[in-house]
Amino acid sequence: MTPHRIALLFNANKVYDRQVIAGIGQYLKSTRVVWDLFLEEDFRCRTLGIQHWRGDGIIADFDDPTVEEALAHLSIPVVAIGGSYADDSRYPANIPYVATDNTKLVRVAYDHLIEQGLQRFAFYGLPPSPGNRWAQEREDAFLRMIAADGLEGMVYRGSPTSAGGWGRSQEDMVAWVRSLPKPIGVVAVTDARARQLLQACVVADVPIPEQIAVVGIDNDPMAQLLSRIPLTSVIQGAEEMGRMAAQVLHQMLHGGDCSSTRVLVPPVGLCVQASSQHEPLRSPYVMRAKHYIRQYACLGIKTEQVADYVGISRTLLEEHFKRELKQTVHQAILEHKLEMARSMLVDNSIPLAEVAVRCGFTSLQYMYAVFRREFNCTPRQFLGMAKI
Repeated sequence: MTPHRIALLFNANKVYDRQVIAGIGQYLKSTRVVWDLFLEEDFRCRTLGIQHWRGDGIIADFDDPTVEEALAHLSIPVVAIGGSYADDSRYPANIPYVATDNTKLVRVAYDHLIEQGLQRFAFYGLPPSPGNRWAQEREDAFLRMIAADGLEGMVYRGSPTSAGGWGRSQEDMVAWVRSLPKPIGVVAVTDARARQLLQACVVADVPIPEQIAVVGIDNDPMAQLLSRIPLTSVIQGAEEMGRMAAQVLHQMLHGGDCSSTRVLVPPVGLCVQASSQHEPLRSPYVMRAKHYIRQYACLGIKTEQVADYVGISRTLLEEHFKRELKQTVHQAILEHKLEMARSMLVDNSIPLAEVAVRCGFTSLQYMYAVFRREFNCTPRQFLGMAKI
């Protein structure tokens, strides 16, 4: 059997593109299709000569208009992957298209914020550019949802991300964060933008999620790793997009006419973390204290440090905690550390000793003792129960 030569034109440096590629690989393994794959880490510098490539088919990211233009008149089968459009005329003509459903991505984030009891909403997007058409679609979807509910949504696009302009961009974002009516829920167009927003809230000293609840899109592990406050994020169906695109190309390689095929892939779900779990708190002292605890509990902070940050005495802070949350400040710190430990225990690749250190326990033995006291089991036993 002579393998088909297939080019995958994606930016393998992006988590979304890698997930699409993973879905293509899963299709090949599940069907025993034999393809020789051509893949560059970043294909954009190769599109100018792609018409001379002697291959059998292409699966490409059509969110970049230069790619769409470069592949428009090829004689070999091409399957496009990209974002969905409200206007059907924006889809490429006579090319099968597998899309992430931008409207449903935003709907999942927006509905989650409504479920948290919020009544004000904003959107943090990207400045318009030919390569950001998908971002504009998500912004438009948000505005349609807000209008349908009779609300006025606020939109902030900020600046393109660049090292040189980052200082000014963050200052502008901090000013926007402070100007927002609160409490408010913010949908970020990507996890990368959501992480920037979380940083701005920290700089602006605005508690998350009590005053600003944040939801991103992508479920990007890197964004989670680099955020002090765990980020709630919509999980795209990128792997399913890859599987579907590979299936369509497979049919085309065997004579199938798929030129009118268009598939919208819905999101997989929502990964809920601390950034969106809005709790309406009456006491501004408790609100500030919880904001500080979310950032620094795993660094071993004590009640006195929390009180110093809030700017009141330890005794007064304890009174507010007991009245509002029915717990002490120490219990709130420990609760956060245990929450982080439980989420890490699900990952078998992280040694238990490392879990203890990263969650702020003085030793593995102490973490074991706390688990026995709070849950009547060891961390390993808890891990086993989490898998059931």
